[in-house]
Amino acid sequence: MTAALALIALLTIGTAVAAMSRRSLLNSVLLLAGSWVGIAAFFLWAGAEFAAFAQALIYVGAISMALLFAVLLTRRSREDFAPGPAVRSRALYAMLAGAALAGVLLAAVARGSLAVAPSPVPVVTVRQLGRQLMGPHAASLLVTGVLLTVALIGAVVVAAGGGPEKPEDAP
Repeated sequence: MTAALALIALLTIGTAVAAMSRRSLLNSVLLLAGSWVGIAAFFLWAGAEFAAFAQALIYVGAISMALLFAVLLTRRSREDFAPGPAVRSRALYAMLAGAALAGVLLAAVARGSLAVAPSPVPVVTVRQLGRQLMGPHAASLLVTGVLLTVALIGAVVVAAGGGPEKPEDAP
């Protein structure tokens, strides 16, 4: 293991652990973005430039911003997060579902390791992907961007308000 890989792993795991240990959602989202930067750095280290740039654009850019909007636009009090019996039962179900998923993934990996030699993977460069996206698929890329922008603006409008919070505040 090289020093660069150790540093990237330390950055990624350190920011992920720090994100889980914070009580502030805003700090957690920012630290999670730092963890995604570490994953993009790993992709760069491994020689997968396209995956690194996609990680940076999609996760660090778009999803981090969507999470920040979600955290900043929700108005929940601390009482809403108080653990109760329903929260504990959901946590138990979540752990059971996670264990079932881990079992399925382990079985898939074990079954895949017994498979016949894989077929050769076609080599596609970042330049070829870029030419495809900016050539015949440019219109669909633009439509997708506009659709996501409209969805984000709609989410902001829905979350930002809509009227008085309490009936006695109504005119």
